[in-house]
Amino acid sequence: MMKNLVAILFVGLMSFGAFAQEKIAKIEFKTDTIDYGTIEKGADGVRVFEFTNTGNAPLIISDVKSTCGCTVPKKPEGPIMPGEKGEISVKYDTNRVNPIRKTITVTSNADTPTVALKIKGEVIDPSKTSVLEKKDKSVIEQ
Repeated sequence: MMKNLVAILFVGLMSFGAFAQEKIAKIEFKTDTIDYGTIEKGADGVRVFEFTNTGNAPLIISDVKSTCGCTVPKKPEGPIMPGEKGEISVKYDTNRVNPIRKTITVTSNADTPTVALKIKGEVIDPSKTSVLEKKDKSVIEQ
């Protein structure tokens, strides 16, 4: 009885070992958040998320979506081979003066099929000075 149990466990572990050898793509981003900081209205809104396929199978990015139309992501067309780098560029519409808080969802055949990337920052209009700046100026002038 004990010998059978040991044999079953051994075979089970062997098949698990074989299963672990399966080829999988892995996506590893250099960073999952890009901070634009404070940028001026109309500034260049393109930023790039860099990643590497750290797996042992080709990585195929099937979809890249944004939470709104103000952010346009662009995915690589072909597969990213193991060990190769790739990039997802994101173009934010900097004509919108407001804080940036957007999420880009990346779908691929990687072991983590969905990855959320974030962009943040603030777009300001330099021609419109804030209330605080006006207050400071009036205090200085007195």
